Amino acid sequence: MSLPNYPAYTDSGVEWIGKIPTGWCVSPIKRQAQLKNNRATVRKFPVALENIESKTGKFIFSDTKFEGDGVFFQKNDILFGKLRPYLAKIWLADKEGEAVGDFYVIRPTLSSPDFLRWVLFSDEVISQIDSSTFGAKMPRASWPFIRKLLIPVPSYLEQKAIASFLDRECDKIDALLAEQERLIALLAEKRQAVISHAVTKGLNSGILMKDSGIPWIGMVPEGWEVVPASYRYEVQLGRMLNEERTSGDHMRPYLRVLDVQWSEINISDLPMMDFPPEAQARYRLKVGDLLVNEGGSYVGRSAIWRGELDECYYQKALHRLRPHNPERDTGEFFYYVMEIATRRNVFVAGANQTTIDHLTAEQLRAHRFAFPPLEQQLEIVDHLKKHLSHIDSLVDSTSVAIALLKERRVSLISSAVTGKIDVRSQSKVIAA
Repeated sequence: MSLPNYPAYTDSGVEWIGKIPTGWCVSPIKRQAQLKNNRATVRKFPVALENIESKTGKFIFSDTKFEGDGVFFQKNDILFGKLRPYLAKIWLADKEGEAVGDFYVIRPTLSSPDFLRWVLFSDEVISQIDSSTFGAKMPRASWPFIRKLLIPVPSYLEQKAIASFLDRECDKIDALLAEQERLIALLAEKRQAVISHAVTKGLNSGILMKDSGIPWIGMVPEGWEVVPASYRYEVQLGRMLNEERTSGDHMRPYLRVLDVQWSEINISDLPMMDFPPEAQARYRLKVGDLLVNEGGSYVGRSAIWRGELDECYYQKALHRLRPHNPERDTGEFFYYVMEIATRRNVFVAGANQTTIDHLTAEQLRAHRFAFPPLEQQLEIVDHLKKHLSHIDSLVDSTSVAIALLKERRVSLISSAVTGKIDVRSQSKVIAA
């Protein structure tokens, strides 16, 4: 959609606003709205930060029972999430209720509530407010700063027109975003289904099957061996971080948990640690080694070392898996086994994804997996690389589309509320 500019502009005197249409003015928020702090006397409709979707202001219903009194709000008040304001948790109330927790309840007096809501959503305003936060761990917006913040103010009728335009166009963009995000979810499900079938059932549909005795694996081909990981792989936990030595002949680059992502390993700006000769022999990586995250919220996340550096090591919190017999196993196959096991929460106690667990070397060695003959492992790896490449390509293109839609949404809001585009002809509220 190509939208015209206003016929004439004048300098607003505010850097982030720039020029505004002739006839508009700038005003501090305190002249357009008031902060309300009246405590609620009854509990009707409590609203917390978790109920407001970031950056869209859509309401999310929840079953959470909130304790304590809230701040009373009425219809057309704006609830502005003051905790981490960059999240842009802003809601235009459609009924009376109580703001529970970290909200400013803002009641428009001169500005149209729906227009002021969109002004607060604009990327530049959020950036201004975020720059004024206090508190390092739990940054909160400052009302004394917000109330003095200068914003563009058109006539009330134009405000309604702009808000009506943004309501309609952002709803369209949000619907497209929802479709693209559903596609991403479906592609992720398909990816996991392809991997799961290949590494537990193989590629030959006509082969005889047997029970693996492992619930998450189920039936496997007759010729596959179901054994603990230690039967096929050496599992070696990394070296304990040594911060005492910061220089010397034995300083070597090493990988941390954050360097090992799914299928990717970061090798830029790696830290250095002291690895004497005996430690070099034990912890030096070889091409084809499988690195597995040992704990925290990333337990099980894995990647193959492909010799990106001539010499590299790894610290504790990473396991290195190396086949006992390279003519029997390949880490490329076991990488996909680790991916599907991790996605199914095999390494998380009670399948509770919020639990921070540790996959010790002893536990990993004892976990049983199904191993086909090497020839089949290589066939499965080739099959997966081919099919997953197509799925990953679709995910990448969809992710690009999502990013462009989000950029369009941000740009549209900013341009409309600052008068960089004239949307009056697009609104039923006002004619150009």
